[in-house]
Amino acid sequence: MYFLRRLLSLIPLLLVISFLAFVLVRLAPGGPFDRERKPASPEIERQLQAKYQLDQPIWKQYVAYLGGLAHGDFGPSLKYRNHTVTDIIAQALPVSMLLGALAFGFAMGVGIPVGYYTAVKRGRWEDYAGSLFAILMVCIPGFVIAPLLVMGFAIHWRVLPVALWGSPWHAILPVAALGLFFSGRIARLMREGMLNTMQSEFITAARAKGLSEHTLLIKHAFRLAVLPVVSYSGPLLADLLTGSFVIETIFQIPGIGVFIVNGSLNRDYTMVVGLVIMYAALLVVLNLLVDFAYTLLDPRVKYE
Repeated sequence: MYFLRRLLSLIPLLLVISFLAFVLVRLAPGGPFDRERKPASPEIERQLQAKYQLDQPIWKQYVAYLGGLAHGDFGPSLKYRNHTVTDIIAQALPVSMLLGALAFGFAMGVGIPVGYYTAVKRGRWEDYAGSLFAILMVCIPGFVIAPLLVMGFAIHWRVLPVALWGSPWHAILPVAALGLFFSGRIARLMREGMLNTMQSEFITAARAKGLSEHTLLIKHAFRLAVLPVVSYSGPLLADLLTGSFVIETIFQIPGIGVFIVNGSLNRDYTMVVGLVIMYAALLVVLNLLVDFAYTLLDPRVKYE
């Protein structure tokens, strides 16, 4: 029942978000046609405004937009002629989702083992090495990691392609550049979670009963220690699935991140609002899945 209520609350939440995005993007200075060549006459300019209903009051524009949104239509793009926002999302989102899913798996696959191992080896050289790795990954942003990877693996050693998105080999460098940054945060969350859990009373009691250290850490401590990582994975996955415009720009990947940036710079109203709604929906749904995962990992967590 709790999860059903959360799912139903998505509708009014998206309405509020869509309204705020719809109004704020129109209040920003400039317009979608400011950079275009000046129309031949004021009449042509008025026709252009009327075509996209930009000559109507904002509330009428929003009501008309909701009418199309109810049928799954995000409206026409004001900059990409003869393309709708729905078509652009359908074309670019799968690319960003694949990149994000691979980067998410990479970040988890690197961050969780590093955090777990540094906690188990606390105070030893392995702990210092893993903690240094985590700090470096947190401090070095993806737009710095990406050129370094390109210079090393694509230009110097020439073992991987520089850019584009055409084969599994093309995915290695952008996935690593995007995943390494987040792997540092995951490693730190995992380490803190393991250290706190290992100091819990039930771990002390289980150790007193004679359980092996391996069983104690994997079957008991790990399930609770990973909860902070699970909590962070919801917004992280939403960020990754909607694409990283920096990584997509560096590697010339035709994902959704490029359209987010270009839509904002070009005042492409329908593009910006459509992508904001899509991102908000992903964020809410993924956070709901995180809450559900909590109940599976920790039976003590109950939602009413």
